[in-house]
Amino acid sequence: MLDWDDLRFFLSIARHGNLITAAKELRVAQSTAGRRLASLEANLGVRLLNRTPDGYVVTAAGEQVLREAERFETGSLALEREVGGRDARLAGAVRVTCAEGVASHILSPCLSAMHDKHPDIMVELIPDQRELSLSMREAEVSVRLKQSNQHDLVVRKIGILGFGLYASPGYLDKRGDLDFEAGSPGHHIVAQLDDLQDSDQTGWLAALAPRARISLQTSSHEAAVVAAVHGGGLACLARVRADREDGLTRLATPSPVPDTGIWLVAHKDNRGNARIRAVMTQITDGIRTMAPRLNPAD
Repeated sequence: MLDWDDLRFFLSIARHGNLITAAKELRVAQSTAGRRLASLEANLGVRLLNRTPDGYVVTAAGEQVLREAERFETGSLALEREVGGRDARLAGAVRVTCAEGVASHILSPCLSAMHDKHPDIMVELIPDQRELSLSMREAEVSVRLKQSNQHDLVVRKIGILGFGLYASPGYLDKRGDLDFEAGSPGHHIVAQLDDLQDSDQTGWLAALAPRARISLQTSSHEAAVVAAVHGGGLACLARVRADREDGLTRLATPSPVPDTGIWLVAHKDNRGNARIRAVMTQITDGIRTMAPRLNPAD
């Protein structure tokens, strides 16, 4: 008989392509992850994953096992959510996922006083570039800057994140004023690949300064802030972070920088879970209190 735990290890290794990440996800030693994979392959009498220089690759037999294991996992998690959703106790852990910039400058202030109201609830705040799966129980709550259309998720807009165009005084002294009508030739841009910024801000800046050159691209909003402070170029930044940075100047622009909605997301099966509702309420109230700083009117 197959051991479901062995299948869990196989699923994690197949998804991540390496033992190290799978072991971290499952909170075991790397050798344990490899041993459980070997046990499953021995029980089935077939190789499920081929090890290559780029990581583990699923074999033809592994693809079939992967499909069945994912189906089994989905059913198991659905049952677990149904049972867990009836938990009325305000106690236990709640995983909250978001981008790094959201964790540092929005959720940390919101959740800092959670223990005063609910001392038995422990929040695990997990910044991650990718959107962790709420359906697969990688997290219970997600705060996103893009609306999700998955049918099994409950999505609510709880705020707006405003942006501005910034540069350091030293950079402006060196490069001169921006000539938006001419496309800002001779200027540099610090571009963001992800984190807080999305395609609206990227497209807006590209249209505003088409003749400026990208000098740096980063997936970290904080790295973009620091680069701009040190004269890296023009940067489209969240005002909640950049407005309090003495080394930056917010620039007047012909059109306002597009803002971004802040969306609170949870799996619909968790709506009845008291501790998850409490965390969602704390986040919602905190973001609404922070609204004047998240999206300033001036």
